[in-house]
Amino acid sequence: PPCMSCHGETGLGDDNMGTPRLAGQGFIYLRKQLYEFATDHRTDTTMGVMNGVAKALSDQDKADISAYESSVHQGALAAASNLEEVRAAGAVPVGERHLGKGIVLYGIPEQGVPACSSCHQCNGRGVLPVYPTIGGQRYVYLVTQLKKWRDGSRANDPLAQMRVVASKLKDEDIYNVAAYLTSAPTIGGGNSREP
Repeated sequence: PPCMSCHGETGLGDDNMGTPRLAGQGFIYLRKQLYEFATDHRTDTTMGVMNGVAKALSDQDKADISAYESSVHQGALAAASNLEEVRAAGAVPVGERHLGKGIVLYGIPEQGVPACSSCHQCNGRGVLPVYPTIGGQRYVYLVTQLKKWRDGSRANDPLAQMRVVASKLKDEDIYNVAAYLTSAPTIGGGNSREP
């Protein structure tokens, strides 16, 4: 099936389906995920189709899809954030954006949680190819993946870093972090330029 049937025509993902935003994500990261789905190092527990889809793609297909999705400019991604729609649907609790900002920028020292920005940079911009862009990612997808890291059902992270961090997060922390990241600005305080 075409990628857009689940990830949307512009690759911005869909909170109703729980699919992630692919647009603007790094080439190497996207290609790595496709290879990991194809080799069953990562299992799609959201819709259950990515493993089969990735296995049907040639190496060139994987590279082409990754190149296309990574070529979308960050400025075109503002439409991905729609917390009010998620809140209205009521299927997933929506956290407090201001509380999530504190965790993203400073962590939760009393729980041993480092700041998200220590790996994913300011507002989740990412440090490719290792740390993906999580700022502007879909809310439902962020919540789902953080819970999967926490319970160990997703385990394709380098050095188990995300599993260690997520294991220290409470549900409310996850909702708050996701609320901030899904609508995080692409620029940081004191820096008026987009990367």
